[in-house]
Amino acid sequence: MGPDDIGSLVAAIGALGTASFALVDATKIGRDGGVSNSGFSFIEAAVRVFLPGAGRKKNADAMNVLDVLHGNWINGAALADQKAIAKSLIKLQLNEKNAETFAKAADVDAAVLTAVAKAMRAGTALNDAQGNALGRFDVALTAILDDGYQHADQKYRNSAKVLASVVAIVLAVAGGWAVVGGALGAYLASAMLWKAALCGLLAIPLAPITKDLTSALQAGVKVAQAIRK
Repeated sequence: MGPDDIGSLVAAIGALGTASFALVDATKIGRDGGVSNSGFSFIEAAVRVFLPGAGRKKNADAMNVLDVLHGNWINGAALADQKAIAKSLIKLQLNEKNAETFAKAADVDAAVLTAVAKAMRAGTALNDAQGNALGRFDVALTAILDDGYQHADQKYRNSAKVLASVVAIVLAVAGGWAVVGGALGAYLASAMLWKAALCGLLAIPLAPITKDLTSALQAGVKVAQAIRK
């Protein structure tokens, strides 16, 4: 392989990475959103701190908080918007019956938060103590949801990359066999297998920067050629 072929190789590896991500993205058509569902368990755990009995079973008589949040999650809505919606929906569930659970989760006075729930339902103004309790509850709710969504986002991104890497390696190995030809056993025992697998392994980290890296390599080759002349 000559210097002029390096740019083509990098471009081909980047294209393989892009194709692998596209195939992984296609799994979203599956049950619960495929790879998009990855990480949602962290969000469920954060919501259940305040709503222990929350589930994703649809209920025509009441809004299902987790089902709404799951729809936003697998659809890829902006993370900030998702957290804002989750926060609003949980606060909307606050009432006299669950105020003690909410207070325990946010480390605020249960009696005061119960009074806050009653005042909010009645539409009356809050006194200073109630306003302070609601403010502390709001901060705690924001922190717990942010923790859940950050862990969920990390899990989703890592899961997508790992799955895409596996797909890229399989495609690269299959492509290598298609190029080399011959018996499968001989191919699996050859050095070409490992070269193809290495290309598949490099495909995912190279995919986002392929264009810039290819341009840089081509420029470097031209400089080297000019120096040799």
